[in-house]
Amino acid sequence: GGWWFWDPVENASFMPWLVGTALIHSLAVTEKRGVFKSWTVLLAIAAFSLSLLGTFLVRSGVLTSVHAFATDPERGVFILAFLLLVVGGSLILFALRAPVVKSQIGFGLWSRETLLLVNNLLLVVATSMILLGTLYPLLLDALSDTKLSVGPPYFNAMFLPLIGALMLALGVGVLVRWKDTPVKWLMGMLTPVLITSAVLGGLGSMLFGDFHWAVLAVCLLAAWVVTAGVRDVLDKT
Repeated sequence: GGWWFWDPVENASFMPWLVGTALIHSLAVTEKRGVFKSWTVLLAIAAFSLSLLGTFLVRSGVLTSVHAFATDPERGVFILAFLLLVVGGSLILFALRAPVVKSQIGFGLWSRETLLLVNNLLLVVATSMILLGTLYPLLLDALSDTKLSVGPPYFNAMFLPLIGALMLALGVGVLVRWKDTPVKWLMGMLTPVLITSAVLGGLGSMLFGDFHWAVLAVCLLAAWVVTAGVRDVLDKT
């Protein structure tokens, strides 16, 4: 048990997980529809690069954390050099080959491709926000010898709205079709899901005792995702 404390070392392992999640969803679109090919490759590069960056942050001693490993500057220099080599080489190859990998397949605004793209963008923006909050104090300390602490207030204020939007998109994404979805049909699918999730979310928030808007919002979003998922499973059976 426990809670997410936004520790720098925890963030270092969280960032590649977020980009890896975006990569899994992007791969599904590439396999199914043949789109997002260049974007999928870029996500793969970013996920592996962030894994190496996390290893550098944890092993080099630049982070002060109870979760950090023993300080070894020589190992840190080696990991940093390897990181620069991998990232630089990968981005050069990507820049050379990406224009060749093109897709002429189109899709509509209300399609599963669009919602999965929104999913990817939100996850990447969330990762960028965490990366900024984790590295900015280190860069500021190195450049100006100024100590700055970026803690939970920053991460919560930036991360929670993004995840809320992601959960909203998730509920719609499981119900839309590939390529395009008629708006009238989609509204017919979403209406019972909205009503059911509103009832379940409201009842769920009452179980926590005193009313709080944050609790209600979380319960509504959770009910929205679960109800949409159940509706999708029932439609496929």
